[in-house]
Order: sequence, then structure tokens, then C-alpha cells
Amino acid sequence: MDTSTVLMTGAGRGIGRVAAERILRARPDLHLLVTARGDGGPALAAALAEATGNPNVSGLSCDLASMASIQRAAAEAGARLDAGDLPPLSGFAGNAGMQLTTRTRATGDGIEPTFAVNVLANYLFVRLLWDRFTVPGRIVVTGSDTHFGDLRHNLGLVPAPRWESVRELATPREGAKADTAREGRAAYSTSKLAVAYLVHALARRLPDGVDVYSFNPGYVPATGLFREAGPVVRFLSRTLMQGFTATPFAHSPVTSGALLAEAVAGPRPGETGAYIDRDAVVPSSAESYDQAREEELWATAAELCALPVEVA
Repeated sequence: MDTSTVLMTGAGRGIGRVAAERILRARPDLHLLVTARGDGGPALAAALAEATGNPNVSGLSCDLASMASIQRAAAEAGARLDAGDLPPLSGFAGNAGMQLTTRTRATGDGIEPTFAVNVLANYLFVRLLWDRFTVPGRIVVTGSDTHFGDLRHNLGLVPAPRWESVRELATPREGAKADTAREGRAAYSTSKLAVAYLVHALARRLPDGVDVYSFNPGYVPATGLFREAGPVVRFLSRTLMQGFTATPFAHSPVTSGALLAEAVAGPRPGETGAYIDRDAVVPSSAESYDQAREEELWATAAELCALPVEVA
């Protein structure tokens, strides 16, 4: 019988799909609540139940690029928790992410989409469900070693993060330079640096017994992360780059998905606020330990989401 609920974003494809199926097979005591855009939440839940033989999964409709949609999804989850339709909330896995080939786009809220989905969506979900988390609880947000910004960690495929004020990071840009794949990828690596800052800020605020981690799956060329890229990059990600999975630099979705499942639902990986690099807790980049930036991110995210800066 399921005794607690884990809410998971990004469970529809890639490492998230693998992780969701692994959790359902290995942890019958957990109820998995998954999100998908449009009417896809219930359909995704049904597919996961059929694939695993575990009926303890349900779905929410949610567009992670829309604050209003996240608010509705969180309200629905809260109502179902209150009514006893779901067991108590013990976890959140913010796995959904995106990488664009431009920095000129905007969500309906006027936010640059990479920042909106990779950072703000996780912040908003956790804030809206803050008083629902039980102890022991665990929050895992998928990060990336691209936040290191060096050749060792990104193989030169992604530019190093470029930190600016948080409002600037959240603001779409104009002009030819901004409308390039390089700028889109820089926005991605910078958003993953912001994930590290968000996790550190959460670790200082969450109640004792509710842990939070950033998880790096490593380079996974077979995921849908490059779906916004041009045809050449998409082709290479499906073919030549698959060879990297035979090296320490990359993993298959099956391998990284299993590691994500372990981070979400396995034994406690380490002290709250830690960075999980695939299967080990290690220091994140030196740049990722900057409390002033962490607090700026926290305060600006609250303003952008129209929430009080501090949790009551």
C-alpha cells in the first residue's frame, strides 16, 4: 500500500521516464504524482501504470512555463492531499528542463523560458507546497555539470555560465546576438548554476528533516534536450554522440534514469544542500557557493512569482 507521495516533473521522456518506472517498480510504498502539459498528465500516469504493473501513479496537467498553470496544479495536488485521495507528500523531483537555441523567446509571463522552466518552476512548486512536505522528506532538482563551465565537464559543447542580475537572467533579449544557439546554451548552463543556488537557499530554509539536493545526470545524448536544436545537432545527438556513452563522459538514459531514481527514492544520499554527481556527493563548482547570489535569486524569484520573500 502506498504511504506517501512524490510529485515528479519531466517523467514523460528520457531519464525522467526511466526514473519514474524504476521508482514504481522498486517502491510500491510510494505514490508517484506526475505532471505533463495539456491533458497529458492522466495519460502519462496510465502509461506508467501499464508499463510497471503498479497502479500507484496519477497525473496532473501542468505547463511548467506558465506560473498560472503551476499554481493550478499545486492547488489540485493540495486539494487531493487534503481530501486523502493522495497519501502525504514526502518528496518533489524537479526533473523537467529545456535548452533553447535562442535567448529571445518569452513565456506568457514574460520570462525567458529556459530560466522559467529550469529554475522558477521548481521554486514555485516547492513554495506552493511548502507546508505539505512531511518528515522525512526529500526534494531533488536536476542540475548539470555544465554549470562548471570548463572543458572537463562540458566537452566544449556548452558555453560557460554567465551570471547577471536575476532579473536580467529572467528577461528575454533582443537582437541578432541573442538569437543564436550559443546564447541559448549559455542560458542553459547559467540556469543550472541557478539551480545550485536555489538548492542552497532552500537548504537554509526548509524544516529539519526535509532535505534538498541538486542532481547531475551527466551528459545524456539520447534525451530530448536537443529537440530545439538544428537538424545537424539533433542527428549527431542520435548517432555519433551515442558513442560517448561508452566513455566516462556520458551515460545512456537507462543508466542516468536509474541514478535519478536512486537520488529521489533511495537511501539518504548525504547532508541537505549537497550536489549529487551521478552516484556520488561531491562539491559543485567553486562559483556555485555564493550566498549573496543565492539570496538574490531567492528574493527575485519570490517577486517574480508574487510571493512573500520569506516563508511564514
